[in-house]
Formats: sequence, C-alpha cells, structure tokens
Amino acid sequence: MSQDAYKAAGVDIAAGDAAVAKIAALTKDQKDPHVLGGIGGFGALYELPTDVKQPVLVSGSDGVGTKLLVAIAAHKHDTIGEDLVAMCVNDILAQGAKPLYFLDYLGIHGVDPAAVAEIVAGVQAGCAKGQLALIGGETAEMPDMYAPDHYDLAGFAVGLVAKAKMLTPDKVAAGDVLLGLPSSGLHSNGFSLIRQLLFKDHDFKLDALIPALGQDLASVLLTPTRIYTPDLLPLLQQDLIAAAAHITGGGLVENLPRAIPADLAVTIDWDAWQVPAVFTWLQALGQLTAQDMLQTFNLGIGMTLMVHPKNLAAVTQCFKQAGTTYFELGQVTARNKSAVEFTGKAQV
Repeated sequence: MSQDAYKAAGVDIAAGDAAVAKIAALTKDQKDPHVLGGIGGFGALYELPTDVKQPVLVSGSDGVGTKLLVAIAAHKHDTIGEDLVAMCVNDILAQGAKPLYFLDYLGIHGVDPAAVAEIVAGVQAGCAKGQLALIGGETAEMPDMYAPDHYDLAGFAVGLVAKAKMLTPDKVAAGDVLLGLPSSGLHSNGFSLIRQLLFKDHDFKLDALIPALGQDLASVLLTPTRIYTPDLLPLLQQDLIAAAAHITGGGLVENLPRAIPADLAVTIDWDAWQVPAVFTWLQALGQLTAQDMLQTFNLGIGMTLMVHPKNLAAVTQCFKQAGTTYFELGQVTARNKSAVEFTGKAQV
C-alpha cells in the first residue's frame, strides 16, 4: 500500500510528519537538562535527579472531559491543553511530588498540522506554568473513530518526591488548619451538566454576553484550569504541608476525605470565602440543589492544604510574599458523622 492509498483510507502520513515537526519546534527551547533527546524518537528519555533520598515516582493521567466539546464548538483550541496539564499536574502535586515531565495523547479525525500545533501549544504553555518538560506524546489520526473536526486529549504527568516527604493522610492530625487556594473558575469538571443546562435545557450561544458575569459565555467556560505548581513547590521544599487535596469532580465533599484519615473530618466555614458568581449563576439557571453543587463543582476552591498549626505562619508568609490569595477555610477535627461538615450560612 502506498502513502497515497493510506491517505485515501484516511491517514495522511505527510501531514502527521509536518505536525511532529511543528511540535518539536514548540519544545526546542525547553531548558531542563534532564531531558535527553527530542520529540520524535521511539521513546521519551528523562534522566532522574540523583539528589533525592529514597525517590518515589508519582504518576497522574487524566483528560479534560466534555470541556473539549465547548472548545470545539467555539473553535478555540489554544488553552484546552493547559487544562489537560493542570488536571494531571495538580493531582501529583497533591501527593507532594515535584513535576518532572509530561506526555500527551491526541486522537483526531484528521491531522491539520496548524490545528495540531495550536492544541499542543496549549499543552506546552501548561507545562511551562507547571514547571515540567513536555518530552513526548502521540497524535493518532482516526477518521472512523472521531467526527469531523473532533478530537480527544489525554495526558500523563510524572513527578518525584522523597519517600519521607510524600503527602499522605496519616500525616494529618486533629487541629490542623485547612487552607484553600482559589480556582480560576469552573476548571475542567461538571461540563456534562453545564452543557445540559446551557445548550439543551436553554439555548445559549457561546458568543452571548452574560451580564451577571461580565464576559461572553465561551470565555467563561474556557478559562483554563489553574496550575498550582508555583504555589505549592516552595511549601513542599520546606516540608510545610501535611496533606493536600485537588478539588476536581466530586467537589470539596468527595475530594477532601481522600486526604485525611478515616477517623478525622474537616469543618469548613462558609464565611471564609465568596463562591464566585459563575457557580451561583449556574445554580439559579438550573435550579440545582446544594448537594448538586457541592458534589459537582469546585465552588471557587481548586486546591486545599492541611497545615500543622506550627507551620501556619510560615505558609501564609510564603503566600503573602508571592502575592498568592488564600483562604483559611476551617479545621481538621475528630469525625462524628460526615467527613466534611460546614458551618455558617450556606452560599449554595
């Protein structure tokens, strides 16, 4: 079978080669000396640092769900890669790992080198924010698998932590302070419900201005997921955190219990932060219950930290020096019934 025959069957090798060349150009200026070789080899090579005692590799793999469908409908592909990196990197940060490298998978109906480069440029931008190297990936052209103009993204991040410095539930104690770092918005969770509300139950257009939010709808929905590497790495390097929870699908009520022992709970004060308007707007639009909101959305908190009281001043000083906004959400307590309890007047 010739390349022309393969192209007639739906796979354009020349376009794939052109896409790889564009991706290689995007990554050529990476400065990580541990990256060996470049894009396009049979495998991606990374030399592990030797200054970590009892090193543990921490791996995270994820996608961005149906937020992709919003990006496709809006013809905006330059930031969805940032979401992909964030979903993977924030998970490994929550285990105490310093991010090292990232690989992506792009399955697509047809390879347009410029479009592929736009998507992967977002991945590279996310890697820059996450302080890790994009060292490889796969672009698969499958016209029989994906509808025209459609694609899927998945990613794989690897980080490194000394075994003694892993963030694990057993390090959390009653009396620890719960801190929250703001999300940038919806992040990459809840989009099946969001799309149902906006485009099926209602007839919103992506270019519509939403007065309550002061932005067009596409901008609201496609705001990239925040990457917390700059915020957490200084704290991890100083052993200032007992545990962390990345607030993704399941919200605060499902993710916080993953970071604490079974006999402890966290008590959260509703008055500690203001739930962003995008969440209350969606709740009113869809007449969603408090349970719907708590189990679906981050409600303005994208990362939570459990901090021993003796370390609290050092943590908050780091945040203040960096200009990082944080909220003192509550406290770790002995568990009675629920793993997550709320005080104060509910905002949803």
